[in-house]
Amino acid sequence: MQSTFYNPFEEMANTAQRLSKGAQAMSNLPEPEVGTSPKHQVWQLDKARLFRYDRETPPTVKTPVLIAYALINRYDMMDLQPDRSLVRKLLGLGLDIYVLDTGYPTRSDRYLTMEDHILGYIGGAIDFIRQSHQIDRVNLLGVCQGGTFSTIYTAIHPEKIKNLITLVTPVDFATDEGLLFRWARDLDVDAIVEAFGGLIPGTFLDTGFQMLKPGLKANKQRRLMQIMDNEDELLNFMRMERWINNLPDHPGETYRQFIKELYQENKLTKGTFVLGQHPVKLEHITVPLLNIYASEDHLVPPAHTKPLNDLVGSKDKTLYEFPGGHIGVFTGRRSQSELGPTVFEWLKARD
Repeated sequence: MQSTFYNPFEEMANTAQRLSKGAQAMSNLPEPEVGTSPKHQVWQLDKARLFRYDRETPPTVKTPVLIAYALINRYDMMDLQPDRSLVRKLLGLGLDIYVLDTGYPTRSDRYLTMEDHILGYIGGAIDFIRQSHQIDRVNLLGVCQGGTFSTIYTAIHPEKIKNLITLVTPVDFATDEGLLFRWARDLDVDAIVEAFGGLIPGTFLDTGFQMLKPGLKANKQRRLMQIMDNEDELLNFMRMERWINNLPDHPGETYRQFIKELYQENKLTKGTFVLGQHPVKLEHITVPLLNIYASEDHLVPPAHTKPLNDLVGSKDKTLYEFPGGHIGVFTGRRSQSELGPTVFEWLKARD
């Protein structure tokens, strides 16, 4: 009986050959594009630009929607590719959609505060849309940190918001469910801001996110090995990598305020947060609320999102659980088949 022995050198040679073949295949692929749904710029303030997505037919929901994304990474995640695009799905269902692009901050932007982003950029975009459509209120959809900013804006100016949708949005920063939230409590924020000269590198923030799942990089490499012979899967992989590595820097003063007053002091939930001259009271939010959280979200666990429904003054409020993770909310198949239609029907019923 002949025995079969494990030969590590043979395995290494096969792996090297496969990697070489895969690298050649990737070099022959076109540069993957993200955020391909057609849109055009309609307004700008500093580096912040407002885009309106193009429609070939009139919207079936007359009140337009403004998407406010987080300052970390880019809103392209919501429009990653044609068959994995929450934006494209919502457009197809009949929404009139705007998105706020806060751009790529430079050192000249290091003194921008949360007030600049919330009342200046989000508020300016909202006022532009109101004036353009000759309406009093718009629908506001905030994502992650952009959802926190949108919640604060709505608490200050509920008269300008028709419906508020928060998507994987941190509000209660005091729970211990998320490792990121526990880490943030011990950060010497002032030292970090000063060390980086007032502009926090996007790569620094991403390193923290990567540390939340130490095996993520190994799993990614394993996945890449499995799809080397599949051009479509490789393009999908490359699109995601392009989005992940597109990392805007973060204005130091915004970072300082967000970490200190929200992560460390939890002022938003306590009702003690003040933006500029505006006390922010979540009970002043009386508009309809759709609060969406992801059941397996390791970046913004449900415990940080769900309390919003108990803190607002709205009578019409819906808490919606999405079965998946932080990114799957935008790119998963259920996002297309379930989440998009849910958002559309919820807005349509309140139009």
